Amino acid sequence: MVVHSASEQVLAGLDPEQRSAVTAPAGPVCILAGAGTGKTRAITSRIAHRALSGEISPRHVLAVTFTARAAAEMRSRLTVLGVGGVQARTFHAAALRQVRYFAPRLLAGRAMPELLDSKVRLVTLAAARVGLRADRAAARDLAGEIEWAKSSLVEPADYVVSAARALRDTPHEPSKVADVFTAYEQLKRSNGVIDFEDMLRAAVWGIEEHPDVGEQVRGQYRHFVVDEYQDVNPLQQRLLDAWLGGRDDLTVVGDASQTIYSFTGATSAYLVDFPRRHRNATVVRLVRDYRSTPQVVGLANAVISQARGTEARLRLELSGQRPPGPEPDLRIFTDEPAEANAVAARCRALIDAGTPAKEIAVLFRVNAQSEAYEKALTEASVPYVVQGAERFFERAEVRQAMVALRAATRSIPGETPLPAAVVEALTAVGWAPDAPPAGGAARERWEALSALVQLSEEYAASPAVVPIGEAASVERPVTLFDFTEELARRAAQQHVPTVDGVTLASLHSAKGLEWDAVFLVGLAEGTMPTTYAKTVEQVEEERRLLYVGITRAREWLWLSYAAARSPGGRARRPSRFLPQLDRSSGTERATGGTGPARRAERRRTQIVSCRICGATLLAGPDRKLGRCPTCPSDIDDELHERLREWRQRVSAAQKVPAYVVFTDATLVALAERRPGRSEELIAIAGIGPRKLGLYGESVLALVGGAGVDDVCPEKTFEISS
Repeated sequence: MVVHSASEQVLAGLDPEQRSAVTAPAGPVCILAGAGTGKTRAITSRIAHRALSGEISPRHVLAVTFTARAAAEMRSRLTVLGVGGVQARTFHAAALRQVRYFAPRLLAGRAMPELLDSKVRLVTLAAARVGLRADRAAARDLAGEIEWAKSSLVEPADYVVSAARALRDTPHEPSKVADVFTAYEQLKRSNGVIDFEDMLRAAVWGIEEHPDVGEQVRGQYRHFVVDEYQDVNPLQQRLLDAWLGGRDDLTVVGDASQTIYSFTGATSAYLVDFPRRHRNATVVRLVRDYRSTPQVVGLANAVISQARGTEARLRLELSGQRPPGPEPDLRIFTDEPAEANAVAARCRALIDAGTPAKEIAVLFRVNAQSEAYEKALTEASVPYVVQGAERFFERAEVRQAMVALRAATRSIPGETPLPAAVVEALTAVGWAPDAPPAGGAARERWEALSALVQLSEEYAASPAVVPIGEAASVERPVTLFDFTEELARRAAQQHVPTVDGVTLASLHSAKGLEWDAVFLVGLAEGTMPTTYAKTVEQVEEERRLLYVGITRAREWLWLSYAAARSPGGRARRPSRFLPQLDRSSGTERATGGTGPARRAERRRTQIVSCRICGATLLAGPDRKLGRCPTCPSDIDDELHERLREWRQRVSAAQKVPAYVVFTDATLVALAERRPGRSEELIAIAGIGPRKLGLYGESVLALVGGAGVDDVCPEKTFEISS
């Protein structure tokens, strides 16, 4: 009786969908869980409910995750629920434990071979064997290709065909990568070591090829839970199938809209096809978002609603459960330094207003974007930490480049224009100003050095000031030596240790995390989506990446992009994924109509700038006001009160709600902007020709100082059909 009471207590506080997931019958269960919908609570409650009711034994449960942090959180929650003994581990940790335990039996008494913690050293040697010279970045890219192949169950002999089918952007000719792959496998065997993929394969081999091992493993683990199922790769699925051994007591949880690791071999196909593979599967959808405000949830829904492709079949329409919050702040800036400085200023304001720095994040598409924000935050005295990567000036390629730049000050003529001098110096360390190389790590290195070139262009725009006396000075062009001194100064500033600070992270590194305030920056075509997204599938993954970024925000969300990389640079377009900035062929979105509909669409996409700071306004309420929500208001309170009274009389006479006449935001805009002519009145978003004709004369009179009785003493307003 006590056990039954405890199992029922687990259900307390669950919403109807979570309860359905927790109480689903034994067998295959697929939980489609959107961001912030409480998926961890649902799966841990399911395990606890089944264990406390006596349906299953905790020691027979294996729950697998993709990070040690997620596994630890799962164990902690189960402990709080009164359930101990459940094995919650990553795929690799679970496989390692099994292979170590069974190694003497599988390897005729020998211990398990040493496990490589990194492929890079052996890959470098393998590349040399086949005539390729690979620096650390190139070796990392080759290692990534080998990991993709092994995770996708692709052998060296099949790599060329498989890479072509998968449209892989290979770091070298596919045949050369296959040669490196073959040499790497040979080196591994001769050195008596294995890698992480070998370990997973060994676990599969032990179960599939040794009946006694398979029987023991399956006797131990009878009930399985898999978190983040959209990120499973073919090798991990093969191991899961081996563990199951034809049984079907399996609960998976995932969100196809958060599939962002396809480049590693992860695929949402197993999640999408789960009901087909398991005909009697129970499918539950969790759509109540407890993390973010309805405003953030609404933007996330708008972004993902345009998704296409396989993953879009499982798209979830989330419903925000938190109280309303501020509208997402959508802004355009003239250049990237202006964008970074504005972000830093807003971070400073949030911290000063009481938001802890650790509850703020600045998220970008590629790590090379971090330098501008590291500099801006440093200058604004805002502490920060870099998530998932080194600080810009701590990266090996940047340190190497700074050494090369300092050495070049002795060989490059001082009169050489700074950007040209920097390009010449970086060419000596293997950087080329043309197209970036293939391969993620090599491309990231190229982008970091490109960021230094961009910095030199910005720095060259400000001449050096040289004193020539106590009260006089002259200007001269900055030199390469000046630039190296500036880089050293920035590096020294950014090496100040911090404990808690604003998080700087790539969108990939932000997966699974959340903050009160999130800045999504650099949302320009070519960056989001990246120019390297060539296929429809790759572009759709970029859309999902932005969706993941949006759903990291609990309350306050900022989205921005710079119209140019540097002052006076080439103009760029906003990301196609931003709903209010949707364009086709670089112009306004086609509506398929003409006349009024087309004109209305043209008005909707018209650029409106903040009359105070000049930033482009994209959110509806901001466009009405004509200013950013954070810029100071210059409202005429007395005029605002007269406008409110006038609106109340008009709405009463017309027997319509007050907002039908003018919304609150429009009244505020009128009281702030105080239009004096019809042209100024119609320029306010929300006031079109019809409302101008109905109310324009009265509003202009009120702005001019007329009283409410003067413009509508006993007047009845008719609305024409």
